[in-house]
Amino acid sequence: MSERLQKVLAACGVASRRGAENLIRQRRVKVDGEIVCDLGRKVDMASSTITVDEIPVKNLQGLRYYMFHKPKGYLTTLSDPQNRPTVLRFLEKLPARVYPVGRLDMDVSGLLILTNDGELAKRLMHPSYMIPKVYRARVEGVPDEGALKLLTDGSLIIGGKPISPAKARVLPTGPDKGWLELTLTEGRHRQVKRMCAACGHPVIELKRVCYCDLKLPSHLLAGQISELTSAQLQTLLKKVGLATKDKDTVA
Repeated sequence: MSERLQKVLAACGVASRRGAENLIRQRRVKVDGEIVCDLGRKVDMASSTITVDEIPVKNLQGLRYYMFHKPKGYLTTLSDPQNRPTVLRFLEKLPARVYPVGRLDMDVSGLLILTNDGELAKRLMHPSYMIPKVYRARVEGVPDEGALKLLTDGSLIIGGKPISPAKARVLPTGPDKGWLELTLTEGRHRQVKRMCAACGHPVIELKRVCYCDLKLPSHLLAGQISELTSAQLQTLLKKVGLATKDKDTVA
């Protein structure tokens, strides 16, 4: 979720917008170790390391962690040049500026983690941690054992590369509907849709119901946001090997 560097610096309390521009012109600001002189540079606070005079910029609003039930019909971004609806409308009333961890397609609903903890977000999205994500998909037809084998044995090829083996099962919803539950540890572009289409069962509807062992609560309706409990936060931190943090710690 990229914003102009001077806007990010101002939001973190480093200086006014104009003062932040002066810091950039004076070559005192680095992003991921690189000096930035371009006032048009955009950065993602959730995944970038920003320093001023070699001192890390900290989010003065404190570290915050939420789960969000994203509804269909919204882009997982904070701005869109085509003026399509984005998830920003749901985030504006939160007490701190936070960003989605990863993305869900516009027509996909379900669980998104929101945070301003850049290190946690970076690790959750890194493929080496193999974060499990569980989806429920309504598909055309009812997948048989052959289709399930294709989804789970790693023999499917997407984009010229084999997928990692997934877990898949048909949900017991009746003979007239095909519902799949898929657990992935990869995060390729539109992966669930491409996998299901490749095995002959295109996706009609898709929802993410679990992320990194956190389940989407039944009481959290589409469009609603809930702050993570300490136990839920520890689940995320433990999965990516981070030291225990108090969820109210000021960054």
